[in-house]
Amino acid sequence: MGIRIVIADDQAMVRAGLRMVVESDPGMEVVGEAADGREAVVVARRTRPDIVLMDISMPRLDGLAAARELLDTPSPPKVITLTTFDTDENLYAALRAGTSGFLLKVSPPEQLLEAIRVVYSGDALLDPAVTSRVIATFAGRAEPVPSPALAELTPRELEVLRLLARGLTNAEIARDLYVGEATVKTHVARVLMKLSLRDRAQAVVFAYETGVVRPGAA
Repeated sequence: MGIRIVIADDQAMVRAGLRMVVESDPGMEVVGEAADGREAVVVARRTRPDIVLMDISMPRLDGLAAARELLDTPSPPKVITLTTFDTDENLYAALRAGTSGFLLKVSPPEQLLEAIRVVYSGDALLDPAVTSRVIATFAGRAEPVPSPALAELTPRELEVLRLLARGLTNAEIARDLYVGEATVKTHVARVLMKLSLRDRAQAVVFAYETGVVRPGAA
């Protein structure tokens, strides 16, 4: 069975275009569409996709609010937010809402397909260097608040969290720590579990907002 996807966008032409791109890959399947945020939540809960492609600007319920509502359920799908505006505010808001990726609608088809694969695998953020830079900028506006949950991490897990927050992939973290990629994946999984985080995107936000990584330190 391929990657199951729901497309949520208020423009029918955009939905049709996204469907054509997604279904050009034999390993992907569109299982539902939605024209607004409220419908996106309903369709996703009914079809239980792996990934929702979610437009940020939609009527009734915007994409970020829909993503927050959808992600606040047991075993939620991963969400990739789509937008026509390449702004730091949109990117930070999307990641803060708990989404796993951020993509411009003008991105080439192959980039969309790769984004879906990357988010589905959970191995890396999209454009990690840009993501960490933006998060650092916005997290720096408020004083970090340490979390008691950090005490649950071992020194090596804390080190992995710092590197992850800098936008490094598993392969890059492995090279930095002189360990195997499988070991890094195990450390990342434990970090997410101990901190009750959904994915790497949330881990990056958490690291900056709790002061594990300081703006400009990356």
